[in-house]
Amino acid sequence: MENLLLSVNAVMPIFLLMACGYLAQKLGAVSRQDVPRINRVAFHVFLPMLLFYNVYTSDLSSAVQPKLILFAVCSVLLVAAAALWGVMHFVDRDDRRGVIAQGIFRSNYVIMGLPIAEALVGADNLGPVTVLIAIVVPMFNFLAVMVLESFRPGRTKMSTVILGVIRNPLVVSSLAGIVFVLCGIHLPRLLEKTVQSLGSIATPLQLFLLGAFFRFGGLKRYRRELAVVTFIKLILTPAVFLSAAAFLGFRHVEFVALMGIFASPTAVNSFTMVQQMHCGDDELAGDIVVCTSLFCTLSFFLWIWTFKTLGVF
Repeated sequence: MENLLLSVNAVMPIFLLMACGYLAQKLGAVSRQDVPRINRVAFHVFLPMLLFYNVYTSDLSSAVQPKLILFAVCSVLLVAAAALWGVMHFVDRDDRRGVIAQGIFRSNYVIMGLPIAEALVGADNLGPVTVLIAIVVPMFNFLAVMVLESFRPGRTKMSTVILGVIRNPLVVSSLAGIVFVLCGIHLPRLLEKTVQSLGSIATPLQLFLLGAFFRFGGLKRYRRELAVVTFIKLILTPAVFLSAAAFLGFRHVEFVALMGIFASPTAVNSFTMVQQMHCGDDELAGDIVVCTSLFCTLSFFLWIWTFKTLGVF
């Protein structure tokens, strides 16, 4: 029951924010047509500030564990490669291929993984978790842009894909954060506080807009795709990679950090990215976030209970 309540408390705020957006849309306060325009501001201003600040405030010099980082990076690349292979062979529409692929490999690490880790191991033991955020989150964004750009209609040249990646605000902001950390550049306190405030708007705004854009009809129309992505994202991927992590000897906070990567639902900003890049079915992208977030309550409970029983953490 304690593990179930932990999962529910982590997920419910996400659904309450989406419910507020859905209710606002039903009451006429915001329309579905407004969502892309507002999302454009989130994509070019609030999200880059959030990603920059997350990386900028990460202490890469402490709690660095090369074995943990190597396992996380290689595993994420393997999941992304497998997802890309799968959509190339089993999905026949380009506007859904990139959306489904990123729905499988891209995790809601900051929103879900961090609170779960804090609840399981305590706020004083989150060093490895924050280090992985600084490494994995930019990696997620880079891979997502690469995948989405690759399936953009009429843009098949590799040079065009690479140019699209380089210009993407999320990639630019993540790389800027890494440069600031590695070079030891410190923003003035006033400017740092401004960046933090702008970044804090991103997540609740994205969830609110996702709720305003959501339609229940999409759950029926995409039921096959949603079932497959949800199963792979929440059951198959964690079963494979968390079992491998336990076998390799990762324990306690290191294992919990990996749980945040491989057991979390699909990242909320995957919906915003698809919509603003105009390179996929944005309704499917939003429904993937909703479904994986919904069923994550039960799947997180399953993985917490399973690995606690095995004494992994």
